Amino acid sequence: MVCNRCILVVEQELQKLDIESCKVTLGEVETTGVPAKEKLEQLEKNLYALGFEMLDNSKQQLIEKIKNIIIQQVHHTQEENNHNFSDILSKSLHKDYSYLSSLFSEVEGITIEKYIIHQKIEKVKELIIYDELNLSEIAYKLGYSSVAHLSTQFKKVTGLTPTHFKTVGQNRRKPLDKV
Repeated sequence: MVCNRCILVVEQELQKLDIESCKVTLGEVETTGVPAKEKLEQLEKNLYALGFEMLDNSKQQLIEKIKNIIIQQVHHTQEENNHNFSDILSKSLHKDYSYLSSLFSEVEGITIEKYIIHQKIEKVKELIIYDELNLSEIAYKLGYSSVAHLSTQFKKVTGLTPTHFKTVGQNRRKPLDKV
């Protein structure tokens, strides 16, 4: 789950199957009891039909938690994003960053750093399209050291400069779960 709408959809599916949950957050559901096997199987089918996947593998769950923390920090945090992601991930997940980094790379085939860059570039695209901030403000908001650094990363990922993207960008954004 990568957004509040995703949480709402999962909550609705839980209600349809009369599965009581005490907590539904990005990427995680805690139930009040142990649901019957048939209900869990039906939930898995329903969620799969909606584009979700139930994870029972602890490594896969950890990867989803990493992704959700990064998405939360990049897309849903209002303050300037000059955080040290390695510290945030280590503290949030109570694991050594080198372990998280190697696990993420092994499972996803991309480094955490590249995943963060891709998420930031999607946020830059969003902010460019909204046209409320200039590039300097966007660079500052997302923790880039300069507009030049942002522009270089943007071009490396998208093949376009931010200015060129602004003129052609409406159809170039990706859903967060496809980044």
